[in-house]
Amino acid sequence: MPSSFRALRLGLILFFILAGTLLTAGWAMHHAKRQSMVEDARRASEQLGLYATSLHTLIERYRALPAVLALDPELISALRGPVAGTVQDALNRKLERINGAANSSTLELLDRTGLAVAASNWRLPSTYVGSNYGFRPYFKQTRSQGSGRFYAVGVTSGVPGYFLSSAVQDENSRFLGAMVVKLEFPELEREWRQGSDILLVSDARGIIFIANQDGWRYRELQPLSSADRAELAVTRQYDKQPLVPLQHHVLSSFDSNSHLTRVQGPEGSTDYLWESLPLEAEGWTLHLLRKPQVSEDGRNAALAAAAVWLSVVFALLFISQRLRLARLRQRSREELERLVQARTRDLRTAQEGLVQSAKLAALGQMSAALAHEINQPLTTQRMQLATLRLLLDNQRLDEARQALEPLEQMLTRMAALTGHLKTFARNSPSGLRERLDLATVVDQALQLLDARIRAEDVSVALYLARPAWVRGDAIRLEQVLINLLRNALDAMAQKSYKRLEVRIDAEQDHWRLSVLDSGGGIAAEHLACVFDPFFTTKPVGEGLGLGLAISYGIIHEAGGRLQVDNQPGGARFSLTLPMDPEPAC
Repeated sequence: MPSSFRALRLGLILFFILAGTLLTAGWAMHHAKRQSMVEDARRASEQLGLYATSLHTLIERYRALPAVLALDPELISALRGPVAGTVQDALNRKLERINGAANSSTLELLDRTGLAVAASNWRLPSTYVGSNYGFRPYFKQTRSQGSGRFYAVGVTSGVPGYFLSSAVQDENSRFLGAMVVKLEFPELEREWRQGSDILLVSDARGIIFIANQDGWRYRELQPLSSADRAELAVTRQYDKQPLVPLQHHVLSSFDSNSHLTRVQGPEGSTDYLWESLPLEAEGWTLHLLRKPQVSEDGRNAALAAAAVWLSVVFALLFISQRLRLARLRQRSREELERLVQARTRDLRTAQEGLVQSAKLAALGQMSAALAHEINQPLTTQRMQLATLRLLLDNQRLDEARQALEPLEQMLTRMAALTGHLKTFARNSPSGLRERLDLATVVDQALQLLDARIRAEDVSVALYLARPAWVRGDAIRLEQVLINLLRNALDAMAQKSYKRLEVRIDAEQDHWRLSVLDSGGGIAAEHLACVFDPFFTTKPVGEGLGLGLAISYGIIHEAGGRLQVDNQPGGARFSLTLPMDPEPAC
């Protein structure tokens, strides 16, 4: 075989090996990176859910506040006539006190034209008093629908916030004005800044209005139409804030809300794992942007794939060489037999021995080289894989691995309650009047408080008539009962003798559910005030005094009564509801 042909053949073999190694390694690296990003996107999506919960919890804490305040007789009376002088001063001071107790940003009272007649920030130069906010969408919504919500930059203070409002009406349901609470999110953004992820909240138009890093706020995720810009000019939602388009291009998608996106942001062009979560209750979208983690998985996968590929290639080459040597030996034997027929058996044996020795030497060299080429990367890879187990979970595996076991135990323990907690947490349709057993509501409420009852060593006595059929909303009645049970447990917290008694008794055509405790009872001068909004005997910071007021409204709406009196040793809260007769067969 000419030497040039052998060199060409050897070059083709080397090219084939090299090309195959590169293609295999490239495919393995791409697949490993894709899998790594999918897993990272899954973790980011779970974390995004936690951020959404914290934002939702913050808003829900204050959602009922303007509705409760709108029922205040003093505010209703003030809005019937001009608000000025001592009346305005009293309202300002009252809103200032309530705002401090509720820890909200600002409270303001608007008349029927949208003029702020009182506000909790009346002492500040940027007070809302005297400014007209009739152009704001939340006021228009409140006037037409009874409540409103709107996120905007304050035209007076210049500070952005979320405005929640509720209509103030007289006894004939005539609109007198609006009670407005403003929520600001500096603590939430400060908490979100502790992580390395970028967190954004955008409105229905795709305008970012909350961001945990500088330079991202007031960016447009999508082009605004001329109608949108005209409406923004009227509502002054982002007053005096220039809106800048945010250039972003999707490189690949994992699902409808998860993408690998190239973003032209404040730091220049950067690739992010972009997770989105719609917040349907507010009409917003929460976004999490995370830089893809630089992982060793891709390199290790490429090395492993290359090692496998080379092992297969070397095995095939070894077998091919064995076959080639066998063919050469056969041809040599035939050639020797034709050319040297007269040679003796010893010479033939010696010749065969030499051929065999040369073959074994070649095989030994090949085997040693193959073992060296395979064993070294495999050993290195084994060590790297062992190290990877310690580098996973955000590159801090020692702490993470120690935390995994107690987290799993805690999740297992909590799994028993998740079914009922989901039911308890869901929003009930307004005015629901289903047939239910009051005793079952007691069972479910006690189940949720079982851990606290056992931890505080409270003796529980149940005297429940079963079944006690009534008409109402099981979730709302359970909320009332939990409020009563928690108040009873709070009253007994410092007592040595703790006894909780729950009774369901029939009284003519009503069921009476009573909760009795051994907490010493309620002071006589407080008995008439326990159901008033914001009345509480607890220390500052441990309650807004709204639980019993809300419970009173729920029972009243269900056609019943909620009462309180003192019994020997403690207090008794009783609710009565009309009996629901057995359905006709």
